[in-house]
Amino acid sequence: MSAAGRISIVVADDHEVVRTGFAALLSTQPDFSVVGAAADGAEAVRICLERRPDVVLMDVRMPIVDGIEATRRLGAAGLSSRVLILTTFDLDQYVYDAIRAGASGFLLKDVTAEHLFDAVRIIAGGDALLAPTVTRRLIRQFVERAAVPTDAAMRNTARPAGPQDAALRTLTPRETQVLRLVAQGLSNPEIAAQLTVTEETVKTHVSRMLAKLQLRDRTQAVVTAYESGLVVPGSP
Repeated sequence: MSAAGRISIVVADDHEVVRTGFAALLSTQPDFSVVGAAADGAEAVRICLERRPDVVLMDVRMPIVDGIEATRRLGAAGLSSRVLILTTFDLDQYVYDAIRAGASGFLLKDVTAEHLFDAVRIIAGGDALLAPTVTRRLIRQFVERAAVPTDAAMRNTARPAGPQDAALRTLTPRETQVLRLVAQGLSNPEIAAQLTVTEETVKTHVSRMLAKLQLRDRTQAVVTAYESGLVVPGSP
């Protein structure tokens, strides 16, 4: 955050009405500071490299450079800016790739003002914004991708060990259990209720799990859980 404790934000969207509308709305909050607006991904990257915002509201479909590639470039540049993807209700087919590129969460374009403000604060605070509805759609992406090989022999072939496997083995049984529940889209209160522990205990488990796996947030944890095979699409 800035020295004044305000959350600095860049808004990237190729539709001027959407871009200026979000910027104006965000500027009404005393703890927010909109430091730039971009009409395409290339401009968004340039502005972010100059102003290093805390949060970037990033549209997916933009000219010149799309939001996915822009997110990837920001990560490659080593910026700590956290990307909040702007998407439609139907969820762009590219959202899976946006997560892989380093996005920390999603925001529907018809979001209410209060949810917009909450989303920015959540992302700026270091948490991921992955609503259960979005998680279900994300899981569907894994199901569809897992179904691509049609040859039975290919499906039965053992998955090669990946770099995350060794890290997964460092998790305690409880941390592994928490990772599975996170991958199912459960919130901390829901996980606490299911495990009969306090929310603070769940937060501790989540933090340790993310640290051991060297993941930035829950969004990346969901991807890791499925790609590693720890959680199988369609399993309970």
